[in-house]
Amino acid sequence: MSRSEPLPLRDQRADVTEQGQQRNLQRPALPDPLPSPVVDTHCHLDVADGMSTLSPGEAIELAASVGVRRIVQVGCDLAGSHWAIAAAEQWDSVVATVAIHPNDAARLGPGLAATLHDIDELAPHPRVRAVGETGLDYFRTPDAVGQGLQREAFAAHIATAKRCGKTLVIHDRDAHEDVLKVLDAEGPPDRIVMHCFSGDADFARACLDRGAYLSFAGTVTFKNAAMLREALALTPLDRVLTETDAPYLTPAPYRGRPNASYLIPHTVRQMAAVLDTDLDGLCRALNDNADAAFGGGWG
Repeated sequence: MSRSEPLPLRDQRADVTEQGQQRNLQRPALPDPLPSPVVDTHCHLDVADGMSTLSPGEAIELAASVGVRRIVQVGCDLAGSHWAIAAAEQWDSVVATVAIHPNDAARLGPGLAATLHDIDELAPHPRVRAVGETGLDYFRTPDAVGQGLQREAFAAHIATAKRCGKTLVIHDRDAHEDVLKVLDAEGPPDRIVMHCFSGDADFARACLDRGAYLSFAGTVTFKNAAMLREALALTPLDRVLTETDAPYLTPAPYRGRPNASYLIPHTVRQMAAVLDTDLDGLCRALNDNADAAFGGGWG
């Protein structure tokens, strides 16, 4: 560790659901440990979201106790990108990504170019393994101007990833076709991760054809997620990743409660069932794929 002082959580509590119902904020119990270590390839340790009593250090320790030995801490804005690097410097089991989230890019307006420049300067840091999460989000940014800014930022992040030899982590919500259009127009970097894959089987094939890794979050455990399970079922074992997107997207049976990396075993066990493969073999593949996607040698 290169730092001793605790890193502060960013207070983004969300104690009610989108339907206005009070959330159950009780911390879920520890699941049975996985038989082999896996990596949480997308996490937001800096976001409290109602579970501020769980510090980043505690979250890392709980995760390790069930076999989630390494974590990719994801930057979504300039402050979060600096936080991710600081976390990666403090904990050997953590590496960082840096980026401006597409919805933040849409809000920056005239300030976008300067912020993208700052991200570009952070990307070469040795503890930064990827540029992202970047991409397009037409669900929360439905206006044409905002979507144009997202595409501008996405293209800039692709250029940064290629210049620095980093992996590209893509956020895609309700924008499948345009994500592929921007990727094809700019030319993708060598390594691409589709964060929290949300498409159908056809989109999965299109992403795999472009060499992408598909990362599945707790959403694959949801009852209404048959489409995701179909996409997972056709994904080759050497192209699949897992993640939490914690504190969001908590897997069943704890959907709606704050997520953390220690809950990945629920997702991985569902993935093993969908892929009709043994749990230990899947864990080993997930660990190897994380090394291939983000580079090994940490944790």
